Amino acid sequence: MPRTFSAALVAVAILSQVSVHTQAPNVVTRESTTKATVEKVEKSIRVVTLRGDNNAMLSVYVEPSVKVFVDLKVGDAVTVRYLESVVVQVRRDAKLTDVQDSTDEAKKTNDDVIQQLRAVVTVENIDSQGLAITYRTSDGRKMMHVVQDKKLLDGLRPGDRIEVTLTRERAIDIQRTR
Repeated sequence: MPRTFSAALVAVAILSQVSVHTQAPNVVTRESTTKATVEKVEKSIRVVTLRGDNNAMLSVYVEPSVKVFVDLKVGDAVTVRYLESVVVQVRRDAKLTDVQDSTDEAKKTNDDVIQQLRAVVTVENIDSQGLAITYRTSDGRKMMHVVQDKKLLDGLRPGDRIEVTLTRERAIDIQRTR
C-alpha cells in the first residue's frame, strides 16, 4: 500500500526520541511500499534517492538481488518495497527534542541503514481502536499520527514522554511504473 513520505516521516520521526526508564521498547519491523520518482542513483554504493509526495525525499540501499537497479535512471517512475523499523520507548524524565538525524550512529552497528531519525515528544491522547496517537512536539505543536501496528501503542499513556526511532534499511524490490 503506497505511503506518503512526509506524513509518515514527520510523525514517526517526532515519536522517535524517547528512552525507556520503566518500560521495554515497542519494536515493529515492517515492509513498506511507495510510489516515487528516481532523483539520484549512486551505483557504487547501491543507493537510490527517491522523490515522493509533497517533494519528500527518501534514500534506500538496494539489495544486490534487485537486478533492475543497474538500469535505473533519474526521472524513472518506480514502486519500491523497502524494510523499515520503528522503536517506541517511554522515558518519564526525557527532555523534549526536535527531530534528530542519528544515521551515522546507526551505521556503526548496521551498514544497511540508510536513514535513522529520532525525536522526543509528549503523548496527549491514544486511540487504540482507531490506531492513532496525538502528541505535542518540543515547539508546542499538537500533532496526530495514525499508527500501522497496535504494538507501538502498548503501555503508552497520556503524559508519557516517548522516543521514537525510525530506521530505513533497504529496498527489497523496485518495479518501474508507467
